[in-house]
Amino acid sequence: MRRERGRKSRRRVCSFCVDKVQDIDYKDTARLRRYLNERGKIIPRRISGNCAKHQRQVTVAIKRARQMALLPYTAD
Repeated sequence: MRRERGRKSRRRVCSFCVDKVQDIDYKDTARLRRYLNERGKIIPRRISGNCAKHQRQVTVAIKRARQMALLPYTAD
């Protein structure tokens, strides 16, 4: 996708940094679902807008929630 000329896209800020979240809990499925697409895949950092530190924590939390059967591996 190309940007229109003269128009700058605004940099997304990490929602976890804004909320000053230290640890991302795997039991918070409502928050983790925002970082899964409709097919059940984890949304990459460049799209989600997370910083690298929190994206790693999100990935681990989603994988733990999947293991505990709180989140699906694939879509229905």
